[in-house]
Amino acid sequence: MNAKNVTRLLKQWSIWALLLGAGLAQPARVFAHCDGMDGPVVQAAQKALESRNVNLVLIWVPKADEREVKELFPKVLNVRKLTPEARELADRYFFETLVRVHRAGEGAPYTGLKPAGRDLGPIIPAADRAIDSRRVEPLLRLLPQQARQRAGQLFQDVLEKKSYDPNDVEAGRQYVRAYVRFMHELEELGGRAVHEHQPKAGEHQDHGHQSHQN
Repeated sequence: MNAKNVTRLLKQWSIWALLLGAGLAQPARVFAHCDGMDGPVVQAAQKALESRNVNLVLIWVPKADEREVKELFPKVLNVRKLTPEARELADRYFFETLVRVHRAGEGAPYTGLKPAGRDLGPIIPAADRAIDSRRVEPLLRLLPQQARQRAGQLFQDVLEKKSYDPNDVEAGRQYVRAYVRFMHELEELGGRAVHEHQPKAGEHQDHGHQSHQN
């Protein structure tokens, strides 16, 4: 890739990054945290770039849409070698593209990458901690009693599919489908849980009540 082509490519990516990051789509309900800079899609993209293994991100996009990601990946790797500024821009464009394609596969509009550390409420972070620790009990305590059995079933499905060969893209997609279904249903339950835990008019809050950390 010669310098002229690199310059043209960087200019194109700069324009696309600005347009995508501006959130030009209509506002929509946030689906879990897959569009966050600290979300699982961007984290997978970072690992893929560092290991130079595109399979680590293909699991987050539908098979019908993987060509766009596979064709972009080597171009991003080449541009990353040029300068620190080029690396930052190439990474950002890759993250934007991957999240956009992922959300399109969910039938959701792309509204730009969201900053790391945003408030996701107690449910979603607790779900990620449950998967990492393989312990669901702390998460279940945040949910209404009637929702706990369903959440436990979805959790077990995620764990069963979590240990897959990183290069087995189809197995990885099965894990992602289980993970996304788990998060989406928890997101729906989260609003109910917050509502049910709010004190009713005239009731006093317990000063010893612990607030849930994100």
